[in-house]
Amino acid sequence: MSDYKIVIPARYASSRLPGKPLIELAGKPMIQHVYERACETGVAEIVIATDDERIQAAALAFGADVVMTSPDHENGTERIAEVARIKGWADDAVIVNLQGDEPLIPRSLIEKTASGLLENPVAGMSSICTPVRSDHDAFDTNVVKVVTDKQGFAMYFSRASIPWDRDGYKTNPGVITSRAPVYRHIGMYGYRVSFLKQYSEMEASPLELVESLEQLRALWNGIKIHMSVIDEPPGHGVDTPDDVARVEQMLQQLAGA
Repeated sequence: MSDYKIVIPARYASSRLPGKPLIELAGKPMIQHVYERACETGVAEIVIATDDERIQAAALAFGADVVMTSPDHENGTERIAEVARIKGWADDAVIVNLQGDEPLIPRSLIEKTASGLLENPVAGMSSICTPVRSDHDAFDTNVVKVVTDKQGFAMYFSRASIPWDRDGYKTNPGVITSRAPVYRHIGMYGYRVSFLKQYSEMEASPLELVESLEQLRALWNGIKIHMSVIDEPPGHGVDTPDDVARVEQMLQQLAGA
């Protein structure tokens, strides 16, 4: 399956890890590991989108296609929309947003994100979710939950535990419900270019501002988001200094396998 494109947004600025895309892991900058995961899919077009010349230089050094984008984007979606405009991609083109801090992302997850759009032409976006199995995660506001309809399209995303089991949580507060599945949203996105053109004209929605969840802007404006379910969450990303050593060890183990 290769009827899609991959864009890897990469910013130098980071409050917790400045210069994160260029952190060396197992002898390579992290952005190169992410690019190599993208190459494993066999897709024809892979673009690194950045606003920083240091990242551009590193990416060009390992042979990547780089597009320089505005430093004023609020999020990766806006950056990818600019890439689509610069590249002149067709409205029906499918793009997977591969985060630049996911050096362990499996090929299967990238492909599943793309297939959510390729197999559902009414969808403007696609994403991933996985069953919540722990009581802690079910009620942790840092774990974003999603409810879907019977066709797998997102109905709502929330930091609260949804669906709310009125009777079950009244009887057993703090214990995950067994009456309906609770799904954790994994922040992996696919976009159709036609949606990205609409997105650039959309204002932030009240729901998005209340929950601090960007994807609610799409739902607020009637965009369908197809959710694919995976059994287990993907491997570690790099968000903190502690993650660096952990992920580097995993990469070294994979290289020696």
